[in-house]
Amino acid sequence: MPKDLIEYSTPIGDQVAYTTCYMCACRCGIKVHLRDGQLRYIEGNRDHPVNRGVLCGKGSAGIMNVLSPARLRKPLKRVGPRGSGDFVEIEWDEAMAIATDRLRNIRQTDPNKLALFTGRDQSQALTGYFAQMFGTMNFAAHGGFCTVNMAAAGLYSVGGSFWEFGEPDWEHAKLFLMIGVAEDHDSNPIKLGLGQLKGRGAKVMAINPVRTGYAAIADEFIGITPGTDGLLIMALIHCLLASGNIDAEFLVRQTNAHYLVIDAAGDADHGLFARDGEGLPLAWDRGRNALAPAEEPEIDPALLGSFTLSDGRTARPAFSLVVDRYLASEYSPEAVSERCGVDAQTIRRIAAEIAEVAFNQPVVIDQPWTDSSGRKHAKMIGRPVAIHAMRGISAHSNGFHTCRAIHLLQMLIGAIDTPGSWRYKSPYPKPVGAGLPPGGGLRKENGALAAPPLGLPQCPEDLLVDEAGEALRLDRAFSWDAPLAIHGLMHMAIGEAHLQDRQEIDTLFLYMSNVAWNSAMNPGDAMHMLTDRNDDGGYRIPFVIYVDAFFSETVPYADLVLPDTTYLERYDCISLLDRPIGSAHGPADAIRIPVLKPDRDVRPFQDVIIDLAGRLDLPNFSDSSGKPIYSSYADYIVRHERKPGVGPLAGFRGREGEDIGRGEPNPDQLKRYIENGSFWRHYLPAEQLYFKYSNKAYLEGAKAMGLIDNDAKITLQLYCEPLQRFRLAAQGHGDVQPPERVRERVGRFMDPLPIWYTPVEETFVDRKRYPFHAVTQRPMAMYHSWGSQNAWLRQILSENRLYIARDTAAGLGIEDEDWIRVESRNGSLKCRARLMDGVNPNTVWTWNAIGKRSGAWTLDKDAPESNTAFLLNHIISEYLPADQSGRRASNSDPVTGQAAWFDLTVRIERCEPDEVEQTQPHPASVSAPFKSFHPPILRFGSKKKGTTS
Repeated sequence: MPKDLIEYSTPIGDQVAYTTCYMCACRCGIKVHLRDGQLRYIEGNRDHPVNRGVLCGKGSAGIMNVLSPARLRKPLKRVGPRGSGDFVEIEWDEAMAIATDRLRNIRQTDPNKLALFTGRDQSQALTGYFAQMFGTMNFAAHGGFCTVNMAAAGLYSVGGSFWEFGEPDWEHAKLFLMIGVAEDHDSNPIKLGLGQLKGRGAKVMAINPVRTGYAAIADEFIGITPGTDGLLIMALIHCLLASGNIDAEFLVRQTNAHYLVIDAAGDADHGLFARDGEGLPLAWDRGRNALAPAEEPEIDPALLGSFTLSDGRTARPAFSLVVDRYLASEYSPEAVSERCGVDAQTIRRIAAEIAEVAFNQPVVIDQPWTDSSGRKHAKMIGRPVAIHAMRGISAHSNGFHTCRAIHLLQMLIGAIDTPGSWRYKSPYPKPVGAGLPPGGGLRKENGALAAPPLGLPQCPEDLLVDEAGEALRLDRAFSWDAPLAIHGLMHMAIGEAHLQDRQEIDTLFLYMSNVAWNSAMNPGDAMHMLTDRNDDGGYRIPFVIYVDAFFSETVPYADLVLPDTTYLERYDCISLLDRPIGSAHGPADAIRIPVLKPDRDVRPFQDVIIDLAGRLDLPNFSDSSGKPIYSSYADYIVRHERKPGVGPLAGFRGREGEDIGRGEPNPDQLKRYIENGSFWRHYLPAEQLYFKYSNKAYLEGAKAMGLIDNDAKITLQLYCEPLQRFRLAAQGHGDVQPPERVRERVGRFMDPLPIWYTPVEETFVDRKRYPFHAVTQRPMAMYHSWGSQNAWLRQILSENRLYIARDTAAGLGIEDEDWIRVESRNGSLKCRARLMDGVNPNTVWTWNAIGKRSGAWTLDKDAPESNTAFLLNHIISEYLPADQSGRRASNSDPVTGQAAWFDLTVRIERCEPDEVEQTQPHPASVSAPFKSFHPPILRFGSKKKGTTS
């Protein structure tokens, strides 16, 4: 045998640091190898609960983000016209003075004139708290244009949600349905989970217009028409009800299916739950043949029928209303088939497969547990049908109700947090309806809002509206335009600030959101509005502070640029107060640590926010003498308490670091995290792993850890009563009612049971002229805009195409690589076509965020990202067409305000052969306000210490 010359055990570097990846939202654990203080290699941490050592191409390529030539070097002050990119570099003292003086004046006059909007920052617990202490209601976060439909529908239905607040039971599921799931979110855990499912022989079904990524390995692909997922789900519900395949015991014990709903059209409480004198919901007890509190442990409630209340009116169980609605012929497979693009026989077969697995193949775990009523159960028995849904359903204007429909389906078959089904990720579930309403209506004497600016409205009185019923917030969140906008409407910030039809703002403070390009629903409109001026010559949006680590397309439109660090140069906190890394097996959280010292004059945004809060003397950020409480974000992570014993990190609390979840601050907490690989996790005992909404041991333990405040049973909401309260207001009841212009809309869309309707934008469009649906997907190797400027990832994908079904393209006379023109009601663009199989025939799609503005990110002005790549955003709009009064409503879900990115419809034609082969629109090239910097890096594979390239 020849001698193997490869030295497998050669050390990669001389130091290893454990931290958390930030190349997407997975938050995987990583090991960062350095030599002589320089980056050498990034690999997965095998001990980490999220990825267990797996690391994708994005994570490995983090080196090239940290060393990107596009990194900003120093604070920038605009000296030329906005948009010109004409800046001067300034010192941090001057930059902080400018920001502090501006914000201090706003806080002393009207705090709401500051609008703070943050992108995928994973620091919402901090930024939202800053906004609350500053006193501005105008705060919103990334979820408003990403997945708020998922979050809101879940939180108002089951006290959790898909993705960040829940996951499939990978170990026990036998049938797994992915609905609208692409590859960009939670990719490593999903890949690991899919491996488990495939290894066990479980069936994987992908419901998506496009067969990419995970769908490519699915056992069955359902190429659905975009925006019709809810209709398909309701047809499945129709089949399950018609066949009697529902879990009545689960509905009675875990949901409000048996609650009596008042049936008294015209009355102020029509559609609300009948209640006793103590306000407890009532049901009809068949054993006593009488009304009884619905949550009595031994009640035998009716699920069907009509019953007389003590006042002589009638009421019906919520489940009875479900049966009436979804057994209607309009939801039969035959009625929805053509609209969904799925034949009726397939719909009936899927429903039969769900029923077969759920009711004939239960998972039984030999583990005793006790429910919240004291009933003892010898085993844990579950329905092994697991569902995961994502942005493909969320980014439609009917996405809230579509997601509600999925949760309704899960409840009907008893497949929520049972063995084999969808499960809660700690710290969820949360009590449904127990969250605070949004802050803004009240301020304390110290100027802080009495409640956080984002909240969970339960009734019209919780909305932030004036006496005329119009929105108080800049983005119209928590108004009659978007009552349940629990993440805000970040995508409307620029448009509404430019409109100036209500209270004007002074400063738009943006962090980590490329709002002039791929984070804008229409970049051309955004760039115009950011540079538009009033008659007096001043900008309509007076001042823009922007924080970014890179020279993105938005930087030229700021007045003050505060340069951020990259993720290996700072502390971060992946907190239980925000979006932690917990799993169904127990709570977990993590930190990032400064592996590298910045070689530029930059500061972590979190440190900047802490500094600003101290300079502004904000409550809970400065003491009675005006001295800042926290010296840095790291200091804040350790010492801040949101309530007694509960802080940003749940692990290693208490003076000795032995407390879990709740405990006094531990000065050595960060040290303990670092020693533990920069994460903490707690394994729940076996008896607490399932049925968390009514598992006595779990609820008591979660309360002790500070995850919930009340250990009472969490009742799942088959029927969502808060929505009916808003609908009653639209019907003329109550003191807070919607303006006449939206009264019909509120009455229609705030339905307590899931409904399906044509995506709103489609109702304004001539579908014969615009016959194709157009959607985007994010590639597995990219995440938002910062990934596609990465030197390594660019080699995978530096340009994109518009993908078209082969037969569809043939009918249009389009061949592979032809230049085509794509037109919507909002405008047109030019790009190249690529033909493929595995796509709905009436759908075209492309990769998102690949197209770049020429010169941005310090890419060459002729780079393929700007010459042959494109953004579909150029033909999307923030607004719907104007109504009779001239007002334009947001192009969003009417319940939550979720940006309706995927409601776009287009027409396509082949370009003439002599047209210039360049994507259009093609804005003029921009230049970075600094000399592009290429830092030294150790040459990979070199044995000579110190060799650089």
